[in-house]
Amino acid sequence: MLWTIFLLLSGLLLLVVLFSTRKNEPPLDKGVLPWLGHALEFGKDAAKFLARMKDKHGDIFTVCVAGHYVTVLLDPNSYDAVLNDVTSLDFKHIRSQLLQRIFSLVLPSIKPEAERKLMERHFQGLSLSKLNNTMNTHLQWLLLSDQRGCDATEWREDGLFSFCYSLVFRAGYLTLFEGKDNAATVYTEFRKFDDLLAKLARRSINRENKVASSSREQLWELLSPSWLSGGSGPSSWQRNYCHLLQEEGVDAEMQKRALLLQLWTTQCNAGPAAFWLLGFLLTHPEAMEAVKSEIRDLTLQDISLQTPVFDSVLSETLRLTAAVMINREVVQGKILHMANGQEYHLRQGDRVCLFPFLSPQMDPEIHQDPQIFKYDRFLNEDMTVKDTFYKNEKRLKWYTMPWGAGKNMCVGKEFAVATIKQFVFLVLTHLDLVMCDPEAKLPPVNPSRYGFGMLQPDGDMQIRYRLKRTQHEM
Repeated sequence: MLWTIFLLLSGLLLLVVLFSTRKNEPPLDKGVLPWLGHALEFGKDAAKFLARMKDKHGDIFTVCVAGHYVTVLLDPNSYDAVLNDVTSLDFKHIRSQLLQRIFSLVLPSIKPEAERKLMERHFQGLSLSKLNNTMNTHLQWLLLSDQRGCDATEWREDGLFSFCYSLVFRAGYLTLFEGKDNAATVYTEFRKFDDLLAKLARRSINRENKVASSSREQLWELLSPSWLSGGSGPSSWQRNYCHLLQEEGVDAEMQKRALLLQLWTTQCNAGPAAFWLLGFLLTHPEAMEAVKSEIRDLTLQDISLQTPVFDSVLSETLRLTAAVMINREVVQGKILHMANGQEYHLRQGDRVCLFPFLSPQMDPEIHQDPQIFKYDRFLNEDMTVKDTFYKNEKRLKWYTMPWGAGKNMCVGKEFAVATIKQFVFLVLTHLDLVMCDPEAKLPPVNPSRYGFGMLQPDGDMQIRYRLKRTQHEM
C-alpha cells in the first residue's frame, strides 16, 4: 500500500516538473525568495539589476518579480516584434493597475485610442503652434517676473533642479490648465506627490502614505475647474478632455482624479530634462560654448528651425537621462522571433518589458563610451543629424528611445521638445548662470525613478544667476 502511494506521488511530482518546465523559452531567473523573486532589487535600482541580468543571460531573459514572470528584451533590433503586436500583447490591464495605485483612478470605459486621438488633436499641427506660443509667453513672463524687485547686478542662488522644475512646471500648468492664481501652490503639492510616485506604483509606501494621500487629495481640489460641476467653460484641451470623460460616463469625482493624471503626464518630464541639459552644459564648457555660438544671433522663433548643435545636445541629454519602460501583458501565447533568427515562446499571463535605457541608449556596441556626455554624438561632420547606428552589424531603427516608440510614442513629444528648447534658450540669453562651485559635478540619479520617464537627481547642483545687462550678451 505504501509502495503504491509512493509511486503515485512520484508520478504526480514528475508531471508537475514536466509541465512547469519552460521549454523553448528565455532563460529563467527566479531569484532566491519565493514569489517575491527579484522584486526588491528591481525596485531599488532597475538599471543596475537588469544590467546584471543582461551580463548573465544575454539580450533576453525572464525574471520573477513579486509573483509575475517578466520577460525582458534588450535587443533593439527585435523591439518591433513587441511594439507592433496588438493581438498577443496588451498594455491596458497594466495601465489600469498603475492608475489605481498611483492616482486612485478607475476609468473602465475609456478607450486609450479615443484618448490618444484627442491628444493628437491638441498637441499637433496648428494647435501645437498655439500651445508653443502660449508656453513661450508664460516662460518669459515667469522668468522675468521672478527677477523683479532685484537689482540687475544682484546674484541669486538656487538649486538648478528646483529652478528648472519650478519655472517649467508653472509655465506648463498655466498653458494647459485654467488655474491662474494657484500655480505656485499646485507646484508645491505636485512635488510632494511626485517624490512618492515610484513608491505608490510599487506599493512600497508605508510611513509616507498619509503625505501622498494628502497631496493627492489637495491636487484633486486645486485642479478642479468651476465648470466641472456643470458650468460652462472655454473650449480648451482641459475642457475637451473632461468632455470626453463625461461622454463615457465618468463622474465628476473621477474627472478630477483624471486631471491629476494628465498634470503628471504633461509636466513630469520637461522640467527634469531642462535641468540635465543645463547641468551638462555647465559642466562641459566646450558644449556650452558650441550652443551659445549657435544661438547667439537667433530669436526665440528661430530655435524651432535649424539648430543642429542644440538638437544634438538635447538628444544626448535624453539618451543619458530618459529611462522609460515599455510593458506589455501576454494575453495569448506568442512565438517571439528575434532579429538573430532565434525564437522564444512567451507564455500567456507573463509580461514583456523593453528597457531602452540599457539598450540602445547605454549599449557600448551602439554608442561608444555610453556613460560619457558627448554633445556632438548626434552630429555628422557636415553638421547634419547623425542617425546611423549599428548593433550586430545591423543598422538600428531605434538607436535612442526617450519618448517610447511605435503607435504608443508620446503624443506630447514635440510640445515637450519645444518647451525644453524655449526654456534653455531664454535662460542662456536672459541670465548669467554659473555654478556656485566651479568644480562641482552633476548629482547622481535617483535610482528609484527608472521606468518613470525622465530620471531625477539624487540631490541638486547649486547655481548663481542674475539678469544680463543686455539680452544676447553671451
